[in-house]
Amino acid sequence: MRLYVLLALLLSSISSISQDCNYTLSGSVKDLHDGSLLAGATLILAGTEQAVLSDLDGNYMFTGLCEGTYAIQVSHPYCLSKGFTIKVNGDTKSNFLLEHHLEELNEVILEGEAYRNQTKTLFESKISNAQLEDFSNGTLGDALNSISGVSSLNTGNTVVKPMINGLHSSRIVIVNNGVRMEDQEWGAEHGPNVDVNSAGSLTLIKGAGALRYGGDAVGGVIVAEAPKVAKKDTLFGKTLWSASSNGRGSSVSSQLTKSYKSGWYGSLQGTIKRYGDFETPDYVLSNTGAFERNASLRFGLNGLEYGIEGYYSLFKNDIGILRASHLGGAQDQVRAISSNRPLIIRDFTYNIGNPRQEVTHHLARLKIFQRIDGLGKLSLQYDFQRNSRQEFDIRRGDDADKASLDLELDTHTLMLDLDGDLFDTGSIKLGAMARYQSNFADPTTGVRRLIPDYDKYDLGVYAIADYRVKEKLVLEAGVRFDYSYMDVFKFYRTSLWEARNYDQLFPEIVVEELGNQILTNPQLDFYNTSATAGATYSFNEQYNLFFNYSLASRPPNPSELFSEGLHHSASRIELGDLRFGSEISNKLALTFQRKNTTFGFSVNPYINTIRDFMVIEPTDVQQTVRGNFQVWEYRQTKAQLLGVDVDASWAFAKNFRFNHQFSMVKGYDRNRNEALINMPPVTTQNGVVYQNKNLRNLKLAIQSEYMFRQNEFPDNNFEVFVPETQTLETVDVSTPPEAYHLLKFSSSIDLYKVDKSKLTIGVTVSNLLDTSYRNYLNRLRYYADDLGRNFLLNLKFNY
Repeated sequence: MRLYVLLALLLSSISSISQDCNYTLSGSVKDLHDGSLLAGATLILAGTEQAVLSDLDGNYMFTGLCEGTYAIQVSHPYCLSKGFTIKVNGDTKSNFLLEHHLEELNEVILEGEAYRNQTKTLFESKISNAQLEDFSNGTLGDALNSISGVSSLNTGNTVVKPMINGLHSSRIVIVNNGVRMEDQEWGAEHGPNVDVNSAGSLTLIKGAGALRYGGDAVGGVIVAEAPKVAKKDTLFGKTLWSASSNGRGSSVSSQLTKSYKSGWYGSLQGTIKRYGDFETPDYVLSNTGAFERNASLRFGLNGLEYGIEGYYSLFKNDIGILRASHLGGAQDQVRAISSNRPLIIRDFTYNIGNPRQEVTHHLARLKIFQRIDGLGKLSLQYDFQRNSRQEFDIRRGDDADKASLDLELDTHTLMLDLDGDLFDTGSIKLGAMARYQSNFADPTTGVRRLIPDYDKYDLGVYAIADYRVKEKLVLEAGVRFDYSYMDVFKFYRTSLWEARNYDQLFPEIVVEELGNQILTNPQLDFYNTSATAGATYSFNEQYNLFFNYSLASRPPNPSELFSEGLHHSASRIELGDLRFGSEISNKLALTFQRKNTTFGFSVNPYINTIRDFMVIEPTDVQQTVRGNFQVWEYRQTKAQLLGVDVDASWAFAKNFRFNHQFSMVKGYDRNRNEALINMPPVTTQNGVVYQNKNLRNLKLAIQSEYMFRQNEFPDNNFEVFVPETQTLETVDVSTPPEAYHLLKFSSSIDLYKVDKSKLTIGVTVSNLLDTSYRNYLNRLRYYADDLGRNFLLNLKFNY
């Protein structure tokens, strides 16, 4: 077929005769469907003897051309070859679109690759499907922790909340298969409701440059994309099974996909994980088990000019919270934090008692697209999410099985996007978004509602353009405007209402006074503008320099505005502030990269200055009928975060590779001239990998992780009155734990391989030396050590 195409092009080509034959023809080769850059494409210029390959960024260049019209054939592995006619008039730019039929199924090795960058001027980190499979028994946060600059805010080991360059929660936007997650992410102990096994790849953008997904991503954007489906008649799947010694549990995940040459396809995926109590080197962490069940269904038509896709996922998770973290009186608080062991240690069990969380998240999406000649790809998407969160405290009597916190958040979103192909030397993206949210807090819990009922409306528009000034320089700029409106009904305690001076500031929102409570109806408007500007310069095929400035604007979330009460799974009283305005971030990021298979590296320094930064920190302790709880209060300040992330990889011998990561971030409160709370300590990871594809793809790896002690922290210690001793005792909640060093060993080998079916077995040992340690960013570090040694056996079967 390719021969006929080339022959036709040869016969139809028109050679030019010109005195000046020093012109160039350059551009890029992209996937017609999603604009992914295609590396390794072959371009043959008919009538000449020139043939070139597109580079890793999909770029190509012909030189020494005369003015005239040329026929060119463009081919790529697993794409249909296509012929084009190009008129060269001086130095000419032209991009080519191919229909890319991905063949990343099973273990077929690609000779070419497809990249789809979310931005042009921010360095993006990616985790491939094969790398994600190593975390099939873990969480999204566990997978992201393998990237430099990413840490996590943990609640035990089952709630892992990603933290990017020191920022987390509402400052990080998570996009799951094209849908921005709306799952009450404001809670420090609310993990992402995404099954890591449902993702085909993860992309991390450290900054707010990806305006398409929102202008409030002060920390960054995480994009989880579903596996691409080949446009061919085929049926394929995979099953992953693993068993862990620590937690004495197992997980199994399976995925089956059917596709047709016509473009129709369907895919079904499911995961189940069950773990009992986890253990430190010295004791059982009582009530830390987890039971997770997930499923997803995807179907659609992947057409050339148009397409449609439907998607539904269910995420359901029951998580136990360390029993020793929920205590009674002040005496217990003092004893627990000063003790080397939890105050409550019980025998191992799979039972999950109170305190615990039950979270269910439904996500449904319908997307259609149409490619319009001369305009680009126009997409329309509607998605719906329902997030149900129940938190159970230790209660007695008739309320023993009743949730203390019961929230249901519904989100409807409509998006219209245009990926414009308006000119050869760049692209433009335009879009609009409308979103409606409704939060319902069940009043029958018998406990003051932490988050009130509210309706929220969001409107947003954005425009992003990139332009290739010359072959080595690309510029990018974008702007986004968002409007948010909240209509809230909330009861305030009269004492708090007056103590905060709300009676003077907001008398117009009072609806009714009921004894010692005041019913209010705050109606809040927020106008937020975000922008990005940057440049990428390629010194040559190996060295690139990325520069980006981003302005992000984030309105306060419901927790920061309205929290007033006991947050049971966090085991603390939280207080928001109705007076808050939007948080404004100005971030400068620079990345110097060397792309080389023998020795490659990237260095990424950054500085992020945030006005009206909303921080929550301990301020007091309060006695309730449930016992003593720390009081954590939000406030706004001027913050500044500075840091650097370094990655390096060196193939120092045949089949051997050395990998290195280093991350450092320093966060300061410029108003108080002190360090910010919960900033990640300096960390470095180093590892040696041996991989021999001729020896059943044997892979052996040893990895070292050293976490330095956090030496910069605010003093948030407080005193409590201990009735038993009639004394005031200092509760030290500030002093960070000591530095620690962990070793991890991992191995895998292909046991069976016939055609496209393959069985792989792997063994991993984490915390190899069974080291006792406490992580500064683990919220339960006050009460217990982190996990001890864990043996993990996993099987992977592709078919």
